[in-house]
Amino acid sequence: MEEAIYKKLAEHLDQLPGGFSSCDTVIDLRLLQRLFSTEEAELAVYLTLDRENAQMIAERAKLPLDETEQRLNQMSKKGLIFSVQQENSATFYQAVPFVIGIYEFQVNNLSKELIRDLAYYWRARSKTTTTEIIPQIRTIPIGESIDPHLEVLSYEQVNELVKSKDRFAVAPCICRRTAKMTGGGCDAPEESCLVLGEWADYYIRDGRGRSINQSEVYEILARANTANLVLQPSNSMDPSFICCCCGCCCGILEGLKNHPNPSEIVSSSFIAKFESELCTGCWICLERCQMQALTEEIGRVALNTNRCIGCGLCVSTCPSGALSLVRKPGSDQTKIPATMDGTWRIISQAQTKIP
Repeated sequence: MEEAIYKKLAEHLDQLPGGFSSCDTVIDLRLLQRLFSTEEAELAVYLTLDRENAQMIAERAKLPLDETEQRLNQMSKKGLIFSVQQENSATFYQAVPFVIGIYEFQVNNLSKELIRDLAYYWRARSKTTTTEIIPQIRTIPIGESIDPHLEVLSYEQVNELVKSKDRFAVAPCICRRTAKMTGGGCDAPEESCLVLGEWADYYIRDGRGRSINQSEVYEILARANTANLVLQPSNSMDPSFICCCCGCCCGILEGLKNHPNPSEIVSSSFIAKFESELCTGCWICLERCQMQALTEEIGRVALNTNRCIGCGLCVSTCPSGALSLVRKPGSDQTKIPATMDGTWRIISQAQTKIP
């Protein structure tokens, strides 16, 4: 009976963006058992990508309202669902994908056992691949790499994204925290995941992150630039978060790096342009690039545009101006939905599985 409950939950999560692929082993169910109690698993399948109050969910689940509300609040606190508290104290609840969602929300719940089960699950699920019509995350250039004459939309500029928000939080990077807990990691700042608007409220309310002001956001972005971190907001014009990612710990960047042509699958509006006659061979860009798009040649570097994701890290520190960013042709750009909820809906409706 208990196994059937978790199988139903696994099937439910598999219908959400990013999926939750079954495995030949039982590691997928064991992972869910570690995260969800039986009662939480039973209730979770009644949540959708629509934001609903406890009454609506209770009626669908055929449970008493008080019990439903108690479970939902506990699940929200555990990072198993998303919740929004409105000014009139009304709370609405929403299902979230396993990634991006439940996994990232466990940043303060990590244990060696959970990390072990996650590692087993990532390896086991690699036998099945989920293809999304659009990514859940995109890459934008660091502000210092944008030429004043370059055509840039407001949602492609990190400073404009920050200006459009009035509530901010910062949380530890779960990728770097996991790497350090398993004996790896890097020297990049761990507290570097920026959370915005409603997501900031959620992180602050349940202690996943701390509240910060706009000035602190800019300070964190400056440190991210110094640490060679790629800026990756949610794939929406009105982003819910901005991740500051390194190529050694970040699962998203690792996936891009392992692809033969990262520029083909990344959601990015820009790509680097290289003028070889201006290159002085200082090699700064080689360390900055997280995609190995730049390589050393005799006296100068070479750019492989098939590997460029348009982050601009190489551009901002090129002393000779040999590197710059240019806009990709429209046909090479990924659609950017208005909101993260919109992104999830598009993926959920079009999600397909490759055997």
